[in-house]
This record gives sequence, structure tokens and C-alpha cells, in this order.
Amino acid sequence: MAEDDDHGSRSSKGGDENGWSITEMSEDQVLSILVLLPLESILCFGMSCKKTLTLTRSSQTLWKSICARDYGHSIVRDRERHRDRDWKRLYQRLRNLDGVSCFNLNLNLNMTPTDAAPIPRASHSLNFLPSSSGSLLLFGGGCEGGRHLDDTWIAYIGTTATTSSRVVNWQRLSSPTTAPSGRFGHSCILIGTSLVLFGGINDTGIRQNDTWIAHQVINTTTTTTTLSWRLLDVGPLAPPPRGAHACSSIDDRRMLIHGGIGLSGTRLGDTWLLCLSDNLCFGTWHQTLTHPVPSPRSGHTLTSIGPNRTLLFGGRGLGYEVLNDVWYFDSSLPPFGWVPVLFEPRNIPGGLSLARVGHSATLISGGRVLIYGGEDSYRHRKDDFWLLDITRRRLWTRLKCEGYKPKSRSFHRASADESGCYLYVFGGMVDGILQPAEPTGLRFDGELFVVELLA
Repeated sequence: MAEDDDHGSRSSKGGDENGWSITEMSEDQVLSILVLLPLESILCFGMSCKKTLTLTRSSQTLWKSICARDYGHSIVRDRERHRDRDWKRLYQRLRNLDGVSCFNLNLNLNMTPTDAAPIPRASHSLNFLPSSSGSLLLFGGGCEGGRHLDDTWIAYIGTTATTSSRVVNWQRLSSPTTAPSGRFGHSCILIGTSLVLFGGINDTGIRQNDTWIAHQVINTTTTTTTLSWRLLDVGPLAPPPRGAHACSSIDDRRMLIHGGIGLSGTRLGDTWLLCLSDNLCFGTWHQTLTHPVPSPRSGHTLTSIGPNRTLLFGGRGLGYEVLNDVWYFDSSLPPFGWVPVLFEPRNIPGGLSLARVGHSATLISGGRVLIYGGEDSYRHRKDDFWLLDITRRRLWTRLKCEGYKPKSRSFHRASADESGCYLYVFGGMVDGILQPAEPTGLRFDGELFVVELLA
């Protein structure tokens, strides 16, 4: 009986003869445990004693580590540059994100009278190049008169010496002897530090199925970037020609495409995976044939949301209907395949249309997807921002927009920086003023603006 009383006395202090109580552990030891736990467990753990309560409430070291774990080390570096060191407050704002702020970068073009900027266009490609100190690569697209473009531009993004305002300097790259032909509706994504381009349509309606790879060449003296293109050797098998398909990287060696508009205007529903060799000298295309699968469509999006998941949303279907279904492609273990994402009714906004085509869907901080713009079944263009989170709560959230109000648009392109807190948007189709001689009031846009998460 005495032994039981003695054991109970030791247990009431949180330990026994084979271990320590939490009050005997160093702060570093407790922090190393807490940072391994999900948020809900951290908050529960914090209620176990005064020591952990103090740490979870006020330890900036703990919340800095949690920010880096859940939202990326680049966010931490970005906030340190802005001298924002309230890490718990930052984490709460990122988690409960409810708005964005837009700024028109065309107002801060760093140009001399002899400089130029890209002409308005849509269905182009836009990629953020992290290795070149923050720049955007723009290629191709379609413009007035249904013409395709074959120009390549770099937008160098910097800040002014006196303020933190962003400025943009466009540079047109010279056309190399070997490069992709002019096209729109193609895909061009970053895989590792290289660009991989596939497919597209030219202004005579010809669909392409060629695969190109480009390596960045950075001049260390001038910090300018050039591209070295090469037609990738993919062997005898390749996806059928197409444009307006969806594409995403899976990792540093694989690329996924789905759907698009094929020969004779047929909408496709096939899925292909490109596997690149270690030295990026050649690649191999494989078609995935598992079931179920998303229905045929074009103008939809694929977004990588983790090492083994790629999110598909929206597009225009076989009957020209605009879709609002969500799927993810699971590439964790063969056989790879599609999984439909189902939402509880309370997690879908009532009275608002989510269906859209020609939108952008971009991975931002915390594995979430920011969806912007597009058009509905009646070709009404949108200017709304939505946050789609299937990693935690399978929830749709409409975000408020502050600052500059961008025009409603579709078939624009968007790309996020390394931190996932800044999204750059260029071009697209916008509503114009209908002139008497014009059949429609549509026009192409040449605007570049940045979207900042309100965190």
C-alpha cells in the first residue's frame, strides 16, 4: 500500500522512476516535441502545465518553426526581410486567410523611351524563375486577329531604392535558332530549374504534340537570363496533338497532362505522364488508363499540391458546359489514378457559381490553391478570388480583394513566387467597349499585376 501511495505521488508530478516530468525538461527539448505535433495537439499540449502554456502562447521560436513547417521556409525568409517577427500572429493570419491585396505593376514599369513591353495576349505561358532573383518568363500566346505569337520575354521584378514598391523591367529575349514555334494554348512548366513545354495551337489551327526543354543561362555580371531550347527526345510514343490542355509538374522528373482540344476540335479526356531521365537528355511518355477518370474537357487547370497529389478543377466539357468538379491525381504508388474530391454541403458556398473555364489555379502557402477569374457557361468573365483547401478541411473560401481592382478576365496566366505569398498575373481576355463595327466586345489585355496574401 505504501508503494502504491509513493507511485501515485510521483505520477501526480508528471513522471516516474523511468522518465522525467515535463517540468524537468529543458525548453529546447519541449520545443523539439511540440514542433512535431499538429496544431490541435500543440494547443492541447499547451494546457498540460504552466511551462508548455507559456511556450505555446509566447515562444516566437516555436511559432517561427511551425510557420516554416506548415507554410515554407521561404515565407520565413520573406517576413524576416520585412522585419515581421510576430510569428504566432503570422501563423494565425496565414491559417485564417480571408483576403488578398492587388497592385498594378504596369504603373511601375521601369522603361526608357526605347524600351518595349509584351503586347496584349491570352493563352500564353508565364513562369516564375526563382534562380534569377525573382523574374517572370513569358512565352507565346494568341493576340488580336487570332494570330499566334512566338516571342519570349523576361520581367525582372525589383524594388525602388526609397520604398518597398515593386518595379518591373521587361526584356525581350532574342530568338534562338532552335526554339518552339509560335503557338497558344500550350503548357510550359518549371521542373527543377528547367522549363518543359508541350503542345499548343498555331493560327492556322494546327495542333502540336512536340516536347521542348529549356535551360536557364544566367550572366553573373549583368544578372540577365537567356534560354537554351532543345527538342526533347521522347522516343516513338507521345500524346496526340492538342492545345488548351492542363499540365503540372509532379516532382523534379515528372510532368502530368490531361485533356485539351485535339484534332477536329474534339475535347480529350486522356491522361499522360512524362518521365524525364536524370540528365534531362530524354523523356518517356506513358498513358494512364485507370478508372474512374475526369470527363473530357479543355481550359481546366492542374495544380501540384504536394509530392504525390495534383489537383484538377473546372474546364469546358463535351457539350460546351462549364464544369465545377474537383479531382486529384494520386502518384504515390502504381497504379497511379484519379480520385474525385467530395465536399460537404456546408463547405460549398451557396448562391455563387464555382464552375469556370480559362481560370488560373496556383499553389500558394500551406498547400492551398488560389483560383482567380475565368468565365462561366454564358462567357461572363470573373474577377473573383477563391481559396480551395483539400489538404485540411476540404473547404471553399471566397477572399475579399483590396487595393487595385483588376478587370474580369479569362485565359490569363498566373505564377507564384517561392514564398507562395505573392501571385503574378499577366494578360488574358477581358471585356471591352463594344464598337459598332465589332462583332463582340472582347479584347486582349497586357496588364501585369501582383496579388499579395493579406498575412
